[in-house]
Amino acid sequence: MKKLLGVLIFMLACTAGAHAAEGGFHLEKAPARVNDLPALQNGAKLFVNYCLNCHAASSMRYNRLKDIGLTDEQIKENLLFTGGKVGDMMTIAMSAKEAKEWFGAAPPDLSVIARAKSVNAGPSGADYLYTYLRTFYRDESRPTGWNNLVFPNVGMPHVLWQQQGPRELTTIAMHKSEGEHGWERVTTTYDVNGVATVKHEPVTGYHGHETMETRFTTKDPAKAAAYESDVADLVAFMTWMAEPVQQQRVRLGVWVLIFLAFFTVITWRLNAVYWKNVK
Repeated sequence: MKKLLGVLIFMLACTAGAHAAEGGFHLEKAPARVNDLPALQNGAKLFVNYCLNCHAASSMRYNRLKDIGLTDEQIKENLLFTGGKVGDMMTIAMSAKEAKEWFGAAPPDLSVIARAKSVNAGPSGADYLYTYLRTFYRDESRPTGWNNLVFPNVGMPHVLWQQQGPRELTTIAMHKSEGEHGWERVTTTYDVNGVATVKHEPVTGYHGHETMETRFTTKDPAKAAAYESDVADLVAFMTWMAEPVQQQRVRLGVWVLIFLAFFTVITWRLNAVYWKNVK
């Protein structure tokens, strides 16, 4: 028993460590659109136009998109730009060797990225992707000119920046300093061109802990609102793509549980009838 408890404690500790390793920036809840066919179709269009240039989805065939309401003709006309066949895999022309030479590392395959980024008993992969795609900001110090709050110093540029529109990022960090006050507030503002302005302020009488606040200021609210909706659709599509049979699996599981419950009642009554005359 003690050994079993020790194993359970060890597993919980490992899980907590994994959560801490994944932690950092708070992940926001992604809108639930995985059952919304128009949203999935828009997400598929965005994925093919903006993601499939560098990232492959080699576990997915184009004809599987018929499951989200598209026809073969619609797939050919709107999603197949290389003259391929509807039954082809969603691959890219760039090889892994070329990607490594050009970018330093091959962009990951996105077939199951939504499942890969999930944390047991924690945020879902959809939450990760939703927050990640909404927290890019201009940073002139980076080679690509972009940075990300969820994935600091990410090598990927913000490919959807024109859809989102210009915006500024302000971070306010409270941390310990070596000065006489012991604490200082550091306010950093990245303007629309990625130029950072840093302001240091000593803080007296502070008895809290180190904190970090972030705030985005958009310069085009209408564009930003449309981008938010598009990101929700794109994440919904990647979530669906990671497990296209998810809804069928859930429905089948419900029917299995109903059957087991019904069969349990029958078995219980048969058992009672069988043993009622046994002394």
